[in-house]
Amino acid sequence: MSTDSLIVQVVIAVTLLALLALGVAAGFRRWRHSRARRRVVRAVESISLAALRDIILPDGSGGHLHVDFLLMTGRGLLVIDLRDVAGVVFGGEHMHEWTVMNGIERSTFLNPLEALYDRVAAVRMLAGDVPVEGRIVFTERGRFPKGRPPKVTQLSALAAEFPALGPEAASAAQERCHEAWDEISKLAEPSPLARR
Repeated sequence: MSTDSLIVQVVIAVTLLALLALGVAAGFRRWRHSRARRRVVRAVESISLAALRDIILPDGSGGHLHVDFLLMTGRGLLVIDLRDVAGVVFGGEHMHEWTVMNGIERSTFLNPLEALYDRVAAVRMLAGDVPVEGRIVFTERGRFPKGRPPKVTQLSALAAEFPALGPEAASAAQERCHEAWDEISKLAEPSPLARR
Protein backbone atom coordinates (compact mmCIF):
# COMPACT_ATOMS: atom_id res chain seq x y z
CA MET A 1 0.00 0.00 0.00
CA SER A 2 1.41 3.37 -0.96
CA THR A 3 1.98 6.19 1.48
CA ASP A 4 -0.47 8.41 -0.41
CA SER A 5 -3.29 5.87 -0.16
CA LEU A 6 -2.56 5.38 3.55
CA ILE A 7 -2.76 9.17 4.12
CA VAL A 8 -6.10 9.30 2.25
CA GLN A 9 -7.50 6.48 4.38
CA VAL A 10 -6.34 8.18 7.60
CA VAL A 11 -7.89 11.50 6.48
CA ILE A 12 -11.19 9.74 5.66
CA ALA A 13 -11.17 7.90 9.00
CA VAL A 14 -10.43 11.09 10.96
CA THR A 15 -13.14 12.96 9.04
CA LEU A 16 -15.69 10.23 9.74
CA LEU A 17 -14.76 10.17 13.42
CA ALA A 18 -15.08 13.96 13.60
CA LEU A 19 -18.52 13.83 11.94
CA LEU A 20 -19.59 11.06 14.29
CA ALA A 21 -18.42 13.09 17.31
CA LEU A 22 -20.32 16.17 16.07
CA GLY A 23 -23.45 14.06 15.55
CA VAL A 24 -23.21 12.57 19.04
CA ALA A 25 -22.66 16.02 20.57
CA ALA A 26 -25.65 17.47 18.69
CA GLY A 27 -27.83 14.53 19.70
CA PHE A 28 -26.79 14.90 23.33
CA ARG A 29 -27.61 18.65 23.31
CA ARG A 30 -30.99 17.95 21.74
CA TRP A 31 -31.74 15.20 24.30
CA ARG A 32 -30.68 17.46 27.19
CA HIS A 33 -32.85 20.33 25.89
CA SER A 34 -35.80 17.97 25.44
CA ARG A 35 -35.37 16.55 28.96
CA ALA A 36 -35.21 20.06 30.46
CA ARG A 37 -38.34 21.08 28.53
CA ARG A 38 -40.23 17.99 29.78
CA ARG A 39 -39.19 18.82 33.34
CA VAL A 40 -40.53 22.37 33.00
CA VAL A 41 -43.79 21.14 31.46
CA ARG A 42 -44.27 18.64 34.30
CA ALA A 43 -43.63 21.35 36.89
CA VAL A 44 -46.20 23.67 35.30
CA GLU A 45 -48.83 20.99 34.82
CA SER A 46 -48.32 19.57 38.33
CA ILE A 47 -50.44 22.37 39.79
CA SER A 48 -53.41 21.56 37.56
CA LEU A 49 -56.41 19.29 37.59
CA ALA A 50 -56.40 19.39 33.78
CA ALA A 51 -54.11 21.07 31.26
CA LEU A 52 -54.03 22.25 27.66
CA ARG A 53 -50.65 23.14 26.18
CA ASP A 54 -49.60 25.08 23.07
CA ILE A 55 -53.08 25.89 21.79
CA ILE A 56 -54.78 28.68 19.93
CA LEU A 57 -58.11 30.08 21.05
CA PRO A 58 -60.49 32.59 19.46
CA ASP A 59 -59.78 36.15 20.64
CA GLY A 60 -63.35 37.44 20.26
CA SER A 61 -62.39 39.73 17.37
CA GLY A 62 -62.24 37.16 14.61
CA GLY A 63 -58.61 36.23 15.29
CA HIS A 64 -56.80 33.72 17.43
CA LEU A 65 -54.31 33.89 20.30
CA HIS A 66 -51.57 31.42 21.17
CA VAL A 67 -51.68 30.13 24.76
CA ASP A 68 -48.65 28.31 26.20
CA PHE A 69 -50.66 26.65 29.00
CA LEU A 70 -54.28 26.76 30.11
CA LEU A 71 -54.72 25.00 33.43
CA MET A 72 -57.71 24.08 35.55
CA THR A 73 -56.75 24.78 39.16
CA GLY A 74 -58.58 24.87 42.47
CA ARG A 75 -59.10 28.63 41.97
CA GLY A 76 -60.46 28.38 38.41
CA LEU A 77 -58.62 28.64 35.11
CA LEU A 78 -55.04 29.82 34.81
CA VAL A 79 -53.39 31.15 31.65
CA ILE A 80 -49.60 30.75 31.71
CA ASP A 81 -47.12 32.43 29.41
CA LEU A 82 -43.85 30.54 29.94
CA ARG A 83 -40.52 32.36 29.56
CA ASP A 84 -37.19 30.57 29.59
CA VAL A 85 -34.57 33.31 29.41
CA ALA A 86 -31.12 33.15 30.95
CA GLY A 87 -29.85 36.13 32.88
CA VAL A 88 -30.96 39.07 34.96
CA VAL A 89 -34.35 40.45 33.92
CA PHE A 90 -35.34 44.09 34.38
CA GLY A 91 -39.00 44.79 33.72
CA GLY A 92 -41.99 46.62 35.07
CA GLU A 93 -45.73 46.59 34.55
CA HIS A 94 -45.72 49.87 32.61
CA MET A 95 -42.41 49.50 30.76
CA HIS A 96 -42.71 49.00 26.99
CA GLU A 97 -39.65 46.71 26.80
CA TRP A 98 -37.96 44.45 29.32
CA THR A 99 -34.23 43.87 29.33
CA VAL A 100 -32.23 40.69 29.92
CA MET A 101 -28.56 40.93 30.89
CA ASN A 102 -26.59 37.69 30.61
CA GLY A 103 -22.92 38.39 31.19
CA ILE A 104 -21.95 40.92 28.55
CA GLU A 105 -24.95 40.08 26.36
CA ARG A 106 -27.96 42.40 26.49
CA SER A 107 -31.31 41.77 24.81
CA THR A 108 -34.81 43.20 25.05
CA PHE A 109 -38.30 41.87 24.51
CA LEU A 110 -41.75 43.46 24.56
CA ASN A 111 -43.51 43.65 27.90
CA PRO A 112 -45.26 40.25 28.06
CA LEU A 113 -47.99 41.47 30.41
CA GLU A 114 -49.97 43.18 27.65
CA ALA A 115 -50.24 39.94 25.66
CA LEU A 116 -51.08 38.03 28.86
CA TYR A 117 -53.95 40.40 29.60
CA ASP A 118 -55.30 39.79 26.07
CA ARG A 119 -55.09 36.02 26.56
CA VAL A 120 -56.81 36.20 29.94
CA ALA A 121 -59.59 38.37 28.46
CA ALA A 122 -60.12 35.86 25.62
CA VAL A 123 -60.34 32.94 28.08
CA ARG A 124 -62.70 34.92 30.36
CA MET A 125 -64.99 35.49 27.40
CA LEU A 126 -65.18 31.72 26.91
CA ALA A 127 -65.23 30.70 30.59
CA GLY A 128 -68.46 32.37 31.70
CA ASP A 129 -68.58 32.61 35.51
CA VAL A 130 -65.41 30.58 36.13
CA PRO A 131 -62.60 32.76 37.53
CA VAL A 132 -59.64 33.21 35.16
CA GLU A 133 -56.17 34.35 36.19
CA GLY A 134 -52.93 34.75 34.30
CA ARG A 135 -49.22 34.51 35.08
CA ILE A 136 -45.97 35.06 33.26
CA VAL A 137 -43.80 32.21 34.56
CA PHE A 138 -40.03 32.44 34.27
CA THR A 139 -37.82 29.40 34.69
CA GLU A 140 -35.03 29.58 37.24
CA ARG A 141 -32.57 30.65 34.54
CA GLY A 142 -34.08 34.16 34.75
CA ARG A 143 -33.65 36.30 37.88
CA PHE A 144 -35.33 39.55 38.96
CA PRO A 145 -32.90 41.44 41.24
CA LYS A 146 -35.14 44.54 41.39
CA GLY A 147 -38.31 42.58 42.13
CA ARG A 148 -40.92 40.97 39.90
CA PRO A 149 -43.80 42.89 38.33
CA PRO A 150 -47.37 41.85 39.21
CA LYS A 151 -48.58 38.61 37.59
CA VAL A 152 -44.96 37.48 37.12
CA THR A 153 -43.61 34.51 39.05
CA GLN A 154 -40.81 31.96 39.01
CA LEU A 155 -41.51 28.33 38.16
CA SER A 156 -40.30 27.29 41.63
CA ALA A 157 -42.94 29.52 43.30
CA LEU A 158 -45.88 28.38 41.19
CA ALA A 159 -46.79 25.38 43.36
CA ALA A 160 -46.85 27.54 46.49
CA GLU A 161 -49.15 30.05 44.81
CA PHE A 162 -51.47 27.31 43.47
CA PRO A 163 -51.20 24.50 46.05
CA ALA A 164 -52.39 20.96 45.43
CA LEU A 165 -55.93 20.16 46.51
CA GLY A 166 -57.24 17.27 48.54
CA PRO A 167 -59.57 14.82 46.80
CA GLU A 168 -62.82 16.51 47.89
CA ALA A 169 -61.65 20.02 46.99
CA ALA A 170 -60.28 18.79 43.65
CA SER A 171 -63.60 17.14 42.83
CA ALA A 172 -65.50 20.31 43.72
CA ALA A 173 -63.15 22.43 41.60
CA GLN A 174 -63.55 20.09 38.63
CA GLU A 175 -67.32 20.20 39.00
CA ARG A 176 -67.27 24.01 39.13
CA CYS A 177 -65.07 24.30 36.02
CA HIS A 178 -66.04 21.30 33.90
CA GLU A 179 -68.63 23.00 31.66
CA ALA A 180 -66.35 25.92 30.79
CA TRP A 181 -63.36 23.58 30.42
CA ASP A 182 -65.23 21.30 28.02
CA GLU A 183 -66.33 24.26 25.90
CA ILE A 184 -62.82 25.74 25.75
CA SER A 185 -61.31 22.32 24.99
CA LYS A 186 -63.62 21.99 21.98
CA LEU A 187 -62.52 25.37 20.64
CA ALA A 188 -58.81 24.85 21.27
CA GLU A 189 -56.66 23.96 18.28
CA PRO A 190 -52.98 22.96 18.20
CA SER A 191 -50.78 26.02 17.87
CA PRO A 192 -48.24 26.35 15.08
CA LEU A 193 -46.10 28.22 17.64
CA ALA A 194 -45.70 25.15 19.86
CA ARG A 195 -42.21 24.79 21.37
CA ARG A 196 -40.48 21.47 21.09
